[in-house]
Amino acid sequence: MSEPVFASGQTVDVTGLSRSGMLRAGQGSVISPLAVFMPADDRGVTRPIEIGPGCQIGPFAVIYGGSVLGDGTRLEEHVILGKPEQGYAVGHTYPGSGAATVIGPGAVIRAGAILYAGTEVGGGTVVGHHTLLRSFVTVGADTQLGHNLTVERASRIGDRVRCSPGSHITSSCVLADRVFLGAGVRTVNDREMIWRDPGREPELIPPSFGHGARVGSGVTILAGVTIGDHALVGAGSVVTKDIPAGAVAYGVPARVRGRAQQGAS
Repeated sequence: MSEPVFASGQTVDVTGLSRSGMLRAGQGSVISPLAVFMPADDRGVTRPIEIGPGCQIGPFAVIYGGSVLGDGTRLEEHVILGKPEQGYAVGHTYPGSGAATVIGPGAVIRAGAILYAGTEVGGGTVVGHHTLLRSFVTVGADTQLGHNLTVERASRIGDRVRCSPGSHITSSCVLADRVFLGAGVRTVNDREMIWRDPGREPELIPPSFGHGARVGSGVTILAGVTIGDHALVGAGSVVTKDIPAGAVAYGVPARVRGRAQQGAS
């Protein structure tokens, strides 16, 4: 029997996708009849969709080919999962190719969140309302991403991380386990703000955050800065240089003022 053919952009409801054999749904899963499935990416490549036992998928969720939901995952209404990226960004043109998009067991994706193709979310993690995860972002287990958060391409977020609402995590950032970011944190990866300049390529150097680092609300962290393990950066600071492990720093620009008290590792 030949594989069913779906056109790029074609939407299918749960009944149609099940009949085609492109949907594998585990026992006890509850899928709204108003959920929409798009098995073919923008290049016409079709990928199956796998939904584990006990999952819940709300109305008007849009799920693209290649999506894999672990046991007990919950997608709330208007979630977009596995969307292929298309167009120019960061020196590359993306052709709309799909990829495996994996959500771990017991994860919750809140209403209105958008997760692009190639993202991976660990078990027990919560992704907040209207949060955006761009292509190939990885998020560890038992992490909480607040609402209206933007995480750009290929960033890596560890286990038990807390990112508060309204923050921007620039492309290729690394957040180690147990990092805590306050609300409205801004990260920068471009020192010269070059975009589509035919004579120059941007040198993108994202910040990184060590194990257990804590950053207060309203902080801006410039390109290439490292926040060391268990360091603490005070609210409203502008961080232009590396902060050593275990240091307390604050101010504009931020300066080391003392040593942080370490919590659980």
